[in-house]
Amino acid sequence: MQTNFYDRDGKPTAYTEDGIHIYLFTGEAVAYLDGDSVFTYPGIHLGWFEDNWIRDHTGNCVFFTDETSGGGPVRPTRGAKPLKSVKSERPAKGIKQVRPAKAGKSLFWSKLSGALFLARSRTAETS
Repeated sequence: MQTNFYDRDGKPTAYTEDGIHIYLFTGEAVAYLDGDSVFTYPGIHLGWFEDNWIRDHTGNCVFFTDETSGGGPVRPTRGAKPLKSVKSERPAKGIKQVRPAKAGKSLFWSKLSGALFLARSRTAETS
């Protein structure tokens, strides 16, 4: 079953078909879920996946799904899903960063847009 990730504007930005690997609709593999953590393939810890929200390190919401309920900011109307491109090969997984302590769950949207949040997956630098 596909899970779509929508940003603070309701734009469908990414998806997972297996509950682990996260792809952009362009087909690029950008992150993966490991328990309740979101990691880039180089191993950078991006944030947390809880209650169908993806939250940044400050506890603010970056993405919501069709199954998200309560516990966050008001969700906008979801936009139409774009056509999916052919998936690229997933990069090898690097050594994972130590997970930071979780911040409390916020009722606000992250300062990072969904695109900027996932753009960190293209670099091995930490933020």
